[in-house]
Amino acid sequence: MGSNGSQKDHGIELSAYASHRKLADAVYDYEDSKYVVFGVPFDYTSSFRRGSSRGPLEVRRAYDNLESFDVAYEIDFTKVGMCDIGDLYVTESPDETVDTVENVVSIIRKDGKIPIMIGGEHSITGGSIRNYHDYGMIIIDAHSDFRNDYMGNRNNHACATRRSLEVLGHGKIFSFGTRSTSIEEYQDPEYKNVTFLRSEDIHRYGIESTYSSIEQKLHDRLYFSIDMDGIDPAFAPGVGTPEPYGLKDTDVRFLIRKTAKNTYGFDILEFTPDFDNGNTAMLAAKLIQDFVGSRETKKKF
Repeated sequence: MGSNGSQKDHGIELSAYASHRKLADAVYDYEDSKYVVFGVPFDYTSSFRRGSSRGPLEVRRAYDNLESFDVAYEIDFTKVGMCDIGDLYVTESPDETVDTVENVVSIIRKDGKIPIMIGGEHSITGGSIRNYHDYGMIIIDAHSDFRNDYMGNRNNHACATRRSLEVLGHGKIFSFGTRSTSIEEYQDPEYKNVTFLRSEDIHRYGIESTYSSIEQKLHDRLYFSIDMDGIDPAFAPGVGTPEPYGLKDTDVRFLIRKTAKNTYGFDILEFTPDFDNGNTAMLAAKLIQDFVGSRETKKKF
């Protein structure tokens, strides 16, 4: 075993899972870090426009353009303790990939650190969420993702919310931006056990009012998952399954700011570079900063 059994060397263990390209502000070693970034270049169950496997690389490239200081948070992101272990090695098997994500997040969590996962497609959330049994969840998504299986696979990107419900239980998931649901999903008896907040209603009542209506129901510890197609294509065109009439970018930032201090796991997924004009990659990169900045800042939002 040598020294590999000690907690401080889990960075070495995790390096066996991943290739390496750093997020620009992720200048800390694993041992000294608070936030651990990793990419999952997996899109083998994508059903419309594939290419989110290249998302982690392009989000990192976009992040290069961001300032390391943000006056909104009064935070220098090079000082907050971010580490980037690179992209996980994945196969074409969704089951194997989800299991790999579960194992990696388990190590990060046991070391008392906060994982930030860059996708890749939404199926990979199913692996991460297995480490958060006693938590609540916020999802940004255009789709219900509530199929029990799709194309013969239970770990399909169209099943992400259903798999999360099986882990977390009834009444603990709040999905913002929903505007695409199949009749099979809608008629499923379990569908009512997730709170789906339609983008149409968010536009009508506003994000602040919508959030206030569910704030008291939120668990005091959260996992936050962003499918970029939950955001309107005007702000985020580069996604695999775009849907009109989505959330504004500032709606998502509002939710992050309100919940970040109680959030202990974060992912941002379904960015497809081939269909982007540069906006989606930059927004995804900035939302990562928003999450970390909102957790670290002393300012009130």
